[in-house]
Amino acid sequence: MGDVLRLPTPDLEPLWREAVGDVLRRARQARGDRLRDTAERSGVSIQYLSEVERGLKEPSSEILAAVSGALGMTLLDLTVGVARSLQPSRVAGPRAMAG
Repeated sequence: MGDVLRLPTPDLEPLWREAVGDVLRRARQARGDRLRDTAERSGVSIQYLSEVERGLKEPSSEILAAVSGALGMTLLDLTVGVARSLQPSRVAGPRAMAG
């Protein structure tokens, strides 16, 4: 039998639900809210909100609207926040020229 050739794997982008959860968690923490505070205002259980923030659940648009609203955000704010979080970081300054 031959040897197995291992190919390098590219860095995988986060799943949408992970990126959404991260943006919601950061927004909640920036407000100084506990999970309980946001869950109560949004009408979502603490357990479910925790799972959304950890990227374990695929929340419906209604849940996203409720949680975003409880955090003083619109769905547009959430979407823009997720889009920004998915942009690759850029290195500042000129690139070194190969000679």
